[in-house]
Amino acid sequence: MILDGIAIALATLAVGLIAALGLRLLPTIRLQLAGLALLAVVLPLGTVLASGWVMFDMHADAKILSVSAAAACSAVLAALLLGHWIVAPVERLRAASAELASGDLSSRAPETGPAELAQLGTSFNTMAGSLESLFDARRQLVAWASHDLKTPLASMQAMIEALTDGIGGPDEYLPALHEQVRLLSAIVDDLFELARIDAGALTLRLQDTDLRELIASSLRGIAPEARAKHIRLETEIDPDLGRVRGAPEKIERVLSNLLANALRHTPDRGSITVAAKPQGVLTLVAVEDTGPGISPEDTSRVFDRFWRADKSRSTTGSGLGLAIAKGLIDAQGGTIWAEERTSGGARIAFTLITTSTG
Repeated sequence: MILDGIAIALATLAVGLIAALGLRLLPTIRLQLAGLALLAVVLPLGTVLASGWVMFDMHADAKILSVSAAAACSAVLAALLLGHWIVAPVERLRAASAELASGDLSSRAPETGPAELAQLGTSFNTMAGSLESLFDARRQLVAWASHDLKTPLASMQAMIEALTDGIGGPDEYLPALHEQVRLLSAIVDDLFELARIDAGALTLRLQDTDLRELIASSLRGIAPEARAKHIRLETEIDPDLGRVRGAPEKIERVLSNLLANALRHTPDRGSITVAAKPQGVLTLVAVEDTGPGISPEDTSRVFDRFWRADKSRSTTGSGLGLAIAKGLIDAQGGTIWAEERTSGGARIAFTLITTSTG
């Protein structure tokens, strides 16, 4: 009798394994659940029935079969209902993903159902929202880039036509053409820098850096234009200012972009100040100007690509300088922000990690 029991147990295990492998071949979750429910009921009751026949010579076959059939039918019905409740959110998620793939970036999935499916819907919606924001940003980037590239190109075309028609001479138009070429090159360089930042392809060699020298070099770069506008350039460097960890050429690029932005918005006979001081493990650097300032609602938008507070105003900038500055500071582990000065004007500040004190 013991050997019969062992034989039945081994046979049950073998049948269960074979049936489980077979369930994997069913095409839908609903059918797999129904098959699993049927297997979970039929296999144990079949084992009980076989054990009764072999070991106890039971004669209540009809009753055992009736109970087995009723239990199996109930389990299959419950599995079908459960399968419908599980599959319905999956179908809605599939439909939403199909809409997203077809170009409807506003498509969203339901965040209902079992916890796992609700979390899947939330993750899908987060992904869809990111894609929508990305495509909106790209459309805006293309629109603004087209606008900013069109202006110097149209100007260059007009000057070339004037030269061709003999309306003006080279001495009159060549300097302006050189300036427009310089502007176009700067826009292309800025777009390339942003593309590298967005793609995560920006390679930085961080090292101990002398911030004083970078500030002095950046100020020398804008000094001629500042003198032409009678704008004072000032510094407020803390005596304890030490060295920072960063990429020197990128820090200077940030300072140059902030100073160029301040110079564009500072009226004649105004002033621009670069301040730097240690703040614990960080070093704070700020560029302040005496221009019109930044409204509170615009402080979070000044780092957007091509954003300008006055859309109708034509400037010589590409509208990318502050966006690039933010990307470079973020890549070096710092933070950057804009705010209104208490005495009027704008203040853009950033932090870098301090490596040594002065």
